[in-house]
Amino acid sequence: MPTVPWIKVDTPVAPEALIMASRLEVRSLRQVPGFLMASMRLLRQACRAPGALGVSLKAELLKRTFWTVSAWTDKAAVYSYAASEPHKTTMRRKRAVMRDSTFLFWEVPADRLPLAWDEVQRRISQERDPDGGAGPASS
Repeated sequence: MPTVPWIKVDTPVAPEALIMASRLEVRSLRQVPGFLMASMRLLRQACRAPGALGVSLKAELLKRTFWTVSAWTDKAAVYSYAASEPHKTTMRRKRAVMRDSTFLFWEVPADRLPLAWDEVQRRISQERDPDGGAGPASS
């Protein structure tokens, strides 16, 4: 199950949508199955959350990396989802198995939904390494 395709939850009424994207990496392959199961529960929760417009999940199981992208009406809706159960407790519990995580927010015109995974991954990669891997020049 490498990718859960975009699930449209609601139709945007505003011209802009708030995107929340994440890259989550677990410490070991042993932790991948549990993290995947938890991710699927949280995806189902997001599909029922007020203010959610759409969601998708991409799991690179052998790389121990999970990517999420979701569209929301506003930050209040995202924060309400994150503070509610089971998300709140699941994320607190899963922090212990996480090696690395990156979260990113931006706005897009609502008519651009769903976003392509290459755009999501490019933005997160740029956030993680703003220099694009270019270190200082050596003489």
